[in-house]
Amino acid sequence: MLNTLIGDVGHLGVIVAFVAAAVAAYSYFKAGQGRTLGDTDAAWLRLGRGAFAMHGLAVFVVIAALFGIIHGHRYEYYYAWSHSSNHLPVYYMISCFWEGQEGSFLLWIFWHVLIGFALMRYSRRWEAPVMVVFAGVQLFLTSMILGVVLGDLKIGSSPFILLRDFMPDLPVFKLNPDFVPKDGTGLNALLQNYWMVIHPPTLFLGFALTLVPFAYAVAALWKGELTKWVRPAMRWSLWGGLVLGVGIMMGAYWAYETLNFGGYWNWDPVENAVYIPWLVLVASLHGLVLWQRSRTALRTSFVLVIATFLLVLYATFLTRSGVLGNASVHSFTDLGLSGQLIIYLLAFVVVAVALLVWRWKQIPVSPKELTTYNAELWVFVGATVLCLGAFQVLVTTSIPVYNAFLGFIGIKSNLALPADQIQHYTKIQLWMGVGVAFFSGLAQVMWWQKNNKDSLTSSLTVPGILTLLGAALVILLVQYYGLKMEASYIVLLTTALFGVLANLGMVFTLMKRKVSLSGGGIAHIGIALMLLGILASAGYSNIISQNVSGLLYSREFDETTNRDNVLLWRNDKAPMGKYDVSYTGQYFDAPGVPGYIDKQLLFRTADEYKALARADIKRGDKVYYKAGDTLEILPENTYYRVEYKDRKTGEAFVLYPRAQVNEEMGEGLLASPDIKKFLDHDIYSHISAVPPPDKEKDWSEVKEHVLSVGDTIFLNDYFAVFRGVEPAHQTAGLGLQKGDLAIQGDFLVFGEKKQYHVHPVFVVRNRMIGRVPDEVEDLGLRLSFLAVDPQQGKFTFGVSTTQKDYIILKAVEKPFINLLWSGTLLMAVGFGMAIYKRRRETEAVVEPADTEAAQVDYDYTPKAPKRQVA
Repeated sequence: MLNTLIGDVGHLGVIVAFVAAAVAAYSYFKAGQGRTLGDTDAAWLRLGRGAFAMHGLAVFVVIAALFGIIHGHRYEYYYAWSHSSNHLPVYYMISCFWEGQEGSFLLWIFWHVLIGFALMRYSRRWEAPVMVVFAGVQLFLTSMILGVVLGDLKIGSSPFILLRDFMPDLPVFKLNPDFVPKDGTGLNALLQNYWMVIHPPTLFLGFALTLVPFAYAVAALWKGELTKWVRPAMRWSLWGGLVLGVGIMMGAYWAYETLNFGGYWNWDPVENAVYIPWLVLVASLHGLVLWQRSRTALRTSFVLVIATFLLVLYATFLTRSGVLGNASVHSFTDLGLSGQLIIYLLAFVVVAVALLVWRWKQIPVSPKELTTYNAELWVFVGATVLCLGAFQVLVTTSIPVYNAFLGFIGIKSNLALPADQIQHYTKIQLWMGVGVAFFSGLAQVMWWQKNNKDSLTSSLTVPGILTLLGAALVILLVQYYGLKMEASYIVLLTTALFGVLANLGMVFTLMKRKVSLSGGGIAHIGIALMLLGILASAGYSNIISQNVSGLLYSREFDETTNRDNVLLWRNDKAPMGKYDVSYTGQYFDAPGVPGYIDKQLLFRTADEYKALARADIKRGDKVYYKAGDTLEILPENTYYRVEYKDRKTGEAFVLYPRAQVNEEMGEGLLASPDIKKFLDHDIYSHISAVPPPDKEKDWSEVKEHVLSVGDTIFLNDYFAVFRGVEPAHQTAGLGLQKGDLAIQGDFLVFGEKKQYHVHPVFVVRNRMIGRVPDEVEDLGLRLSFLAVDPQQGKFTFGVSTTQKDYIILKAVEKPFINLLWSGTLLMAVGFGMAIYKRRRETEAVVEPADTEAAQVDYDYTPKAPKRQVA
């Protein structure tokens, strides 16, 4: 039965949120119009606050309605049907919420509401002009989920549209307009990961935080308060840099743990669309620091802060307009909102640029001339390097946009993305990393001291010597192990080591004064460690699963698959680098049971999400299910148990790489790796191919054996003992009824490594005979109970064989990848320390006047070449 009430409530909430955002934007504008900063019209201000509060309340109602639809399995709604299913656990239902475009927009809106409430509470002086921007952005974002059609004009896409309205041409709705599917299509298999529960909210919080400094900058340009915005914007920019950076790395770790391309970053256009604004945001932070420190780079700060948010909007356009549909595996499909997104982007570009042009000449420019011995110069150069790196990625990522625009105006374009995108981006971004590592170390040393030739030489001598010694040692070790190091790698290694050592030295010095002062140094150490981790893990990945058999696995495979993978027959050892590796079976995941369950312990039922336990399922002494019990399983994924054993040390470990056959995803096989982590490297293993599960096995012709209890039969390389006949139980899923007769043979099959209990079943129901064979997948054997001769005490069994199960596995050694993850943590800690340092700084603090007397002059070499920073 259709439930339209919850959808109507949700849709009404969207409309109320949209109208309230419009009222709030206008009211806040009128509250501050024609007045100085902090002076507002009380009546308009109250109306603005009330309208934004109503907007927030409506947004909460919309969120509750949408999650209620998903959690309640209301498949009459397209959003629930296309993103959820009956068997998803609650935490994956949360992922369903933001898997679709509408839900992700709603998540973004939600964060803006919370941040807006915080600004209303704690930024009263800036409230009116800043909230004009906030409410205006909310107006545009809410319009994206409005779902209103006016003639031929569609405004937004509603998450509350009914399935019958989204797919009106389906025959089932012509027969029954109230038809409701019993199950949904489910959550994308690659998103069924705990990182997808926390990564998108973190990323969208980072997006939302970029709006705050943008709003302060726009408010400052509007009100002519061109310097006082820096202090509050700095705090929010630090939060944005922290959260967005962590969100990006969460996505990288999700890719490393879930996808099978062998790494954590693939330079996919959607990855780039998030990476670009973060680089510019970090550059803008350095510009704001320069202004607070020595009253330089204010114009640069305005430009970069505004550009950060505009790039977030551009990223939204890239990922949601469908323009990257053929260039990225991550982009959303086009919902017909491209025009809306363009209007949204252009509106803010025009307003921001117009305000900048209007106030440009009034923005203070420092009269201070920077020389080679000014730390500010090198901070500015480092920020410029970040912007150049962002620009290179932006230009290439935008190629589909160029083509779409030229096509729109009638010009055919043949521009194409680079064939090898990883190589294209890496060869430029590597040098950006060199610049960032070097200038972060140099500027940090110079930042905390008065600099001249002698003092700078003295400060750089120790980290410089240690850097050269460390780099030389690493180069020698690389050559010792028979590897080569390109010149560019040597430069990156040297500068990254310098970045670590120079910043580390200053951190130790600063910690003696005040711990909070070392936040920037800690963050810089983290960045340098990340660069070292990227260099080691990406530059020196070692494929240990080389095909040494001399065989071509399949002509359907490409050259790299045949060359870089190992074929593992079930229960047979194969050499792989320093390991002996064996594939020992298929396993399923069952909620509530630790680890995975051997597929051979389960009997599948008509319901693919339920199985019968063929034996007790236990972990240690605890029995989770007894033989014959019904248990729930998650059948989408099959886990392949792979044992590794070091031939030299005897050390062993087990991995469970995951695979799912899913034709809807294009290639058919969705494979996720399993990773063994060591201190100095990871072993990264994933499935490349498995026998087609939908293809019937080719069984040999049945060979009959007439046996008495206690007889032994030989089965190729194995033998089996017939131990007797016993009543069959429900463990075989027979659904036995009164009057049915069911018996099963009890065989003990002796394999190479273990023994197997096999129970073929013989059933008599309504004078009809049925047989349920039993299979030993490890051995490729199937036994059938064919006939019973009670007078002679003889039993006839049939034996057939098939090719043994196998997998094709790829394994890669990732050296020193922990430097990347530990560097990420250090970067986050550094940002956190910088935020903590400013926790007591409020806009009430009186800033020093913009005069020479207020500046800190570190120029001790007036004859050196001089430069100005805008």
